[in-house]
Amino acid sequence: MDISFVIPLYNESESIITLGEEIISICQEHNFLAEIIFVNDGSTDNSWVKIKEIQSKEYDNVIFRAINFRKNLGKSNALNEGFKYAIGKVVITMDADLQDNPIEIPKFVDAILNKQFDLVSGWKKNRKDPLSKTLPTKLFNWVTRFFSGIRLHDFNCGFKAYKLEVIRNISVSGEMHRYIPLLAKRKGYNKIGEIIVDHRVREHGESKFGVERFSNGFLDLLTILFLNKFGDRPMHFFGFLGIISFLIGFGIGVYFSYTKVVLGHYNMTDRPLFFLGILAMIIGGQLVLTGFLAELIIRNKKIESTEISEKIGF
Repeated sequence: MDISFVIPLYNESESIITLGEEIISICQEHNFLAEIIFVNDGSTDNSWVKIKEIQSKEYDNVIFRAINFRKNLGKSNALNEGFKYAIGKVVITMDADLQDNPIEIPKFVDAILNKQFDLVSGWKKNRKDPLSKTLPTKLFNWVTRFFSGIRLHDFNCGFKAYKLEVIRNISVSGEMHRYIPLLAKRKGYNKIGEIIVDHRVREHGESKFGVERFSNGFLDLLTILFLNKFGDRPMHFFGFLGIISFLIGFGIGVYFSYTKVVLGHYNMTDRPLFFLGILAMIIGGQLVLTGFLAELIIRNKKIESTEISEKIGF
């Protein structure tokens, strides 16, 4: 298999057939053997019906697979589930709203197979979206570039390509789909490239972008930055803060002990600093305990089998 397309979607029934036919046309033109994996993320429209319609037909060079979630679990979980089944040398992700132009597919394949990139991200340089979406995205990209050190212009572009081994070694949840380059870099995949892609105007449906996705994305960025530095040694973070806090509290305790035993002051409990010292020691102990627990816990969110109602082509 040359290419695996993993396409998460939510209420995109009007676009599915067209997108599938465009991808098929490109694959046949360039003689790519490909699979298209649609992941229906709990759509409430006829998306699953349209997926089964296109999957029921036979095409040269292309086979269709599909996964249907019982409820909306988010784009990251949809991608993560699709990644489990991809078998192509190149794995390409696309949005299902037809704004990603399949004509760019050969560029991504060339970058992965011939230029030996681990991951290639699309850059919607001439973006066909309203200012309410483009301005927050520019701020988000600037912040992510600044903190991550990865020189990409468009982290949030859903049009990306990966070596198969990259998606085999990462796990995506929450809003972390936009931070896959950071997750890949953390695993040692440092050859990350960028391709300017044609971005088309949305013709059907509504954008799923919202303010809450922006705020949740920023919190996930903090999570990944923490994991990048302390993911394999959380005690170094929590333990350091805990020791500092405990030593401050302990120092305050020593000071009050000295004033009572040596200087004869007996009104320690009347001073707020006394209680601050006790609080600092308690917090310090809790932070150290948190570090121990973090060393023991492995977070690995999995899609429960009961949340998938149907699979096609597997």
